[in-house]
Amino acid sequence: MATFFRGKQAGMQNDLSANIIPGSFAPDDRARYGINSQISCIAFEPIQSLLAVGTNESKFGSGRIYVFGQSRVQKMLVPSRSCSFADIQFCANRLVSLDTKNEVGIWDLDTGKRITGFRTPGVVSCMLTDPMLDWCFLGMQNGEICAYDLDRERMSSFRLPNFWAEKDPKTRAVALVSMQLHPRDIGKLLIAYTHGVVVYSFKQNTPNKFFEYEVPPGAPGGSGTMVESMRRPKVTHALWHPTGTFILTAHDDGSLVFWDAKDGRVVMARTFFESNINQPVPNPTSSAPKHPYIRIAWCCKQNPEDSGLLIAGGQKLDDPSNGLTFIDLGVTPNYATSSWQILSEYTKGKRTNSLETPPGVEITNFFLIPRLSPHFAGAQDPIAVMTLLASGELLTLSFPSGFPISPTNQLHPSVSFVHPFATKFAVTTLDRSRWLGMVETRSQGEPLLKGGAQAPHPRRRFEGRTIIQVAHADSTIRIWDVGHGDEIENPLQLQVDIARALDRYEDIEITAMTLASTTGEFTVGTNKGEVVIYRWDGNKYFNNPPDQKINSNPGGITDISARAEPSLKMGLMPYALYEMMQGPIRAIKLSDAGFLAIGSENGFISIIDLRGPSIMFQASMAEFTKQEKRASFIRSRSSASTSKEWPVVIEFGVMTLDEDKYSSICCFVGTNMGKVITFKLLPSATGYNATLAGVANCNDRVVSICPIVADTGKPAFATAHAVAGLREGKHVNGLLVVVTQSEARIFKPATARGASKSFDDYLCDAATVTEYELHGMALVGVFGDRMMRAFSLPGLKELGSYPLPMMDGSRASNSAITEDGEVFCWTGPSELAVLQVWGTGEEIENTADKLINPDLAVPPRPTISNVQWISGTQYVSPTDLDLLIGGPDRPPSKRMMSATAAIQRNLDSGPDSGYTGTGSQEGWGEYLTRQLNERTEKLNLMSDSMDSAADASQKWADDVGKFVNQQKRKMLFGSITSKFA
Repeated sequence: MATFFRGKQAGMQNDLSANIIPGSFAPDDRARYGINSQISCIAFEPIQSLLAVGTNESKFGSGRIYVFGQSRVQKMLVPSRSCSFADIQFCANRLVSLDTKNEVGIWDLDTGKRITGFRTPGVVSCMLTDPMLDWCFLGMQNGEICAYDLDRERMSSFRLPNFWAEKDPKTRAVALVSMQLHPRDIGKLLIAYTHGVVVYSFKQNTPNKFFEYEVPPGAPGGSGTMVESMRRPKVTHALWHPTGTFILTAHDDGSLVFWDAKDGRVVMARTFFESNINQPVPNPTSSAPKHPYIRIAWCCKQNPEDSGLLIAGGQKLDDPSNGLTFIDLGVTPNYATSSWQILSEYTKGKRTNSLETPPGVEITNFFLIPRLSPHFAGAQDPIAVMTLLASGELLTLSFPSGFPISPTNQLHPSVSFVHPFATKFAVTTLDRSRWLGMVETRSQGEPLLKGGAQAPHPRRRFEGRTIIQVAHADSTIRIWDVGHGDEIENPLQLQVDIARALDRYEDIEITAMTLASTTGEFTVGTNKGEVVIYRWDGNKYFNNPPDQKINSNPGGITDISARAEPSLKMGLMPYALYEMMQGPIRAIKLSDAGFLAIGSENGFISIIDLRGPSIMFQASMAEFTKQEKRASFIRSRSSASTSKEWPVVIEFGVMTLDEDKYSSICCFVGTNMGKVITFKLLPSATGYNATLAGVANCNDRVVSICPIVADTGKPAFATAHAVAGLREGKHVNGLLVVVTQSEARIFKPATARGASKSFDDYLCDAATVTEYELHGMALVGVFGDRMMRAFSLPGLKELGSYPLPMMDGSRASNSAITEDGEVFCWTGPSELAVLQVWGTGEEIENTADKLINPDLAVPPRPTISNVQWISGTQYVSPTDLDLLIGGPDRPPSKRMMSATAAIQRNLDSGPDSGYTGTGSQEGWGEYLTRQLNERTEKLNLMSDSMDSAADASQKWADDVGKFVNQQKRKMLFGSITSKFA
């Protein structure tokens, strides 16, 4: 009965929701885009080319691990209980995680599930893995080290005590700081304690070297304080040179100390600004206070001898920026032939340059992205460095130049939500054929992520693509296809730079966006009242930006095509700038018919004809809204002083208004005070004119305006096809479905009252008329009680409700709903949830994407040189280390069995295989015997070659002597014969 009466009141004869049964409203939780909480750790796997991001636990949910590959490839690893991740590391196609509750987890990257996990026997200070080892070393806070067998998934009996406490039992509170395996000799482990550094030998099962930094009296040290006493600054970092020639320790007084790894002497003690700070000087002075060292990486090129230090921290406190510092050390001098002076000069570096970060930001960590090699502590030949800021945002810089790298088409769209933070979004259903043609051409470096393979999706082709526009804190906007759970034919992103279009880079906040659903034109409004119009075009200034200044034009429209990005060859180009300058832009709408409507916070509205472009209408809200009647003069004065009205929603449509005999282009403007103002756009001799058609009053703030065709419920938007029908005299019997915070109303514009339904117990934050394919139309809304509801048309009877526990209630008003039933809502500061209302109630599932390519093998680990091997340094292979740590009773690992199978295959291939060993039956003692025999043979060969070289050298010297004597004799005889002549 309610449907009958409301249909009569609204002028709608058909029940548009008759075929939608209540059970049909069962939304599918389809996808997440963004990062759910603050980022805590990052890892990069160069062989598979994957990026992993770990987050902290917060009120928005538990910590998670996101693994990203190329394009849209991703996996989400969710722990079984809430936790925050402290560290994540890739290890042999697995991911090893450490959370703040001291639990280690091993994850299968292809399934996204945890293989196993265990609680550590104490508080973990650091975790160490190596791509060639099946061991995870855990450094405890008390200085002890234990090992977990990743292959057998159990703790081993291997334990290392606190060597520094054993060396000096009088020291107190000796904690473990870090661990690092020797980059070439896997049998050595560098252990850093707060009081000093130890080099431990797996082969000898004992510490070989102890390094303790002491600053004598009279030496300035890193801080220049307490210069009259002996100081022992605490260690904060320790790391190997890429070839193991030197050891670097960083200390809490700002010192960087280079050690000779062989004899344990200090080669150089320095800071960023001074050298030889450990040597006494007359009248030492205190230095300026410095930032503590946050992280240090000893990077190298493809040639590991050519290296440098990348350092976060260490700058003076009064420096304006606290970015990254790169000290280029150059090629390492030959240790055997270089003097002490040459080694000291090497540690001073060839040059120092800064990798600049935005002013006022603090770096909490950085992560290198190497090109190919996972070795050398992940610091060989890095192409970029990803910095983690204190705010939780990411910043990617090229290495070593330090130029910012945009995440557009380089990283997964979810990563861009924190690169920097996303501040606002809008959603548009764009014509499929138009979107397929919108592939921007931009000068860009090589891709950072190349791994993974996307799972196949249904090939169903929706004619309307759901295109999201995401604005970021750096005033950039990225535009991409969210998809419908189907195969995305154009997965690339578009980018526009509002700061460059405005030619100013401070105090820019994007407040409104709109994308035309057919033409692809894009318009952006800012907090300063500027409106930037973009059009798809080629860049006539590609790689050749003009040197011209565009003057400001308040109240007018200016051509800004010269402000296109120089690196963009084809894409969305800045077309025009409208400086409305009437407060922040609060509502903006593009029509495919060539019109743009803009509403500002100061209560002004402008309509622009884009054919010029020219301003065809501009007025203040006060000029055409009637003041409500007041009960008294006092009440009228108080209301007038507080009631400020401005547009909040704008929509274009084509329909017949009230008693008109024709249909026309209409512009509907909803205000924060509940008024719906209708304008008619009529052709004139000079173009189009806008006239006021009427004002309808609702209860409160307008949330949504949906023009529909009364007979079918289909959208009655002002498309090019609908406008073309006006020339043929076609009539569109249209209605408006207007939703405010407290009611839904269906009426015929401009002034009819129509039918309405009040929301008594909740407020509406977003709503639209959606289509349930082959079933009908319904009104769907998102409400402040974190519920989603569907209502029939025209009866406005509730068809069903669905809870939104994932939604951030404080940002519910920023939700969006599309005409095909896609709901977008914020789940936290930087994550969006996407739901399809006409589904089957499915929960969100992990993707079926493949992350691991089994054909990509880890390259062999760098080893000691031949000279080191001949001189007596024992080579320890990963297999040897398995025996040293796991003991002889440990079953063969999968890695050992695969190596044995490869050896057996070589044996089966015949004598030409070149393998002369004894196969997998060789024992540990036999192995050592064979190594000794091989070394003896090498030494004998070396001796023979030396003897041969000596004989050859002696023979060459004799021949030279004979030649010289012969020349002397000829010269003497020649002079004598010339005298006789």
